[in-house]
Amino acid sequence: MDAFIVGTGHTRFGKLDRLGLEELIKDAAQEALVDAGIEGADVDGVWLGHFNSGLVPDGFCSSMILHADPGLRFKPAIRCENACASGSAALYSALDAVASGRCRVALVVGVEKMTGLDTVGVTAALSGASYQAEEAGLSFPQIFARFAQAYAQAYEDPTEAMARIAVKNHANAMRNPLAHMRRPIELDYALSVSDRNPMIAPPLKLSDCSLISDGAAAVVIAHRSELGRFDRAVAFRAAEMVSDYLPLSAKRPETFEGPARAVAQAYLTAGVTVADIGLAEVHDCFTIAELLSVEALGLAPGGHGSGVVCEGQTERGGRLPINLSGGLKAKGHPVGATGVSMHVMIARQLLGEAEDLQIETSPALGLCLNMGGGAVNSAVSILETAKA
Repeated sequence: MDAFIVGTGHTRFGKLDRLGLEELIKDAAQEALVDAGIEGADVDGVWLGHFNSGLVPDGFCSSMILHADPGLRFKPAIRCENACASGSAALYSALDAVASGRCRVALVVGVEKMTGLDTVGVTAALSGASYQAEEAGLSFPQIFARFAQAYAQAYEDPTEAMARIAVKNHANAMRNPLAHMRRPIELDYALSVSDRNPMIAPPLKLSDCSLISDGAAAVVIAHRSELGRFDRAVAFRAAEMVSDYLPLSAKRPETFEGPARAVAQAYLTAGVTVADIGLAEVHDCFTIAELLSVEALGLAPGGHGSGVVCEGQTERGGRLPINLSGGLKAKGHPVGATGVSMHVMIARQLLGEAEDLQIETSPALGLCLNMGGGAVNSAVSILETAKA
């Protein structure tokens, strides 16, 4: 591919009461522009990944990016919505514009402001990403509980693996100054139902659920012909997106068919296998989603992902470290920002700029798996360092 990440920006994730949607967008965009060493006038188009305007009063927010730099005024600005894959939808739309020649340099921001509503309000807003004809009244914890229940019926009880995923991701987030929850949890806590860890939707406990967060992330994308202007870059070896049926009843919930298809297409495009991937950020909206992603990546066949997790193969220093950032579970999940955040985290690792998060093995390739809905939309990128 002829598209490269040449700048990144990332706000802290969390309950950011003093920052509204506009401030989050501006902060991430400005950081990405400075990191790339360019100004707004150098950008040909901007894209915003933002899921649900029901979470904030600002329904028409794509042009808020223009306030990041006066040189962005009168540039085309487009908002993309694709549930929890809204950030990747914006990024992939920018990639298409760069590939087509419409843009030489693009700015992509993913954002969500979620904590202004209470849990009931946020849950109701998020549930719009499910199939209302069959799933109205179900929350996403209940939908992903069905994945876990189906997995247990088809293969084995995933409870221990899910608990270990939660413990791992919280431990990883301890190194991430941008993470929402930089607090470790113990395995006994994650395994047990208690007042502090109530059952949310059996078998999913509170410790199995990602966080409701505010935050934004941004990348600057440039065409190969522009690389002489930048001092370092991360290349896209692959960027594949697939969509599956919206109703859960139309799919096999004991597996991630859509994500597995997107991963397979990305491996084929990049000419690699899972053995070539040095680290991955995957969509652990619930711990069962990371377990199913382990299998979708090809680390284990269906029903055998628990062994990979429980053996520590996805931990820092393991065979394939997954979610070194803390993942959605502990880094946080401001929905529209998540896909862009994954790309920022992988890009910084590949450039050796991840600071305390930096993996010691200097990986050549990193993978992002961002997902929207109940394994409905799946976006998979494979990134590598490139000489600018």
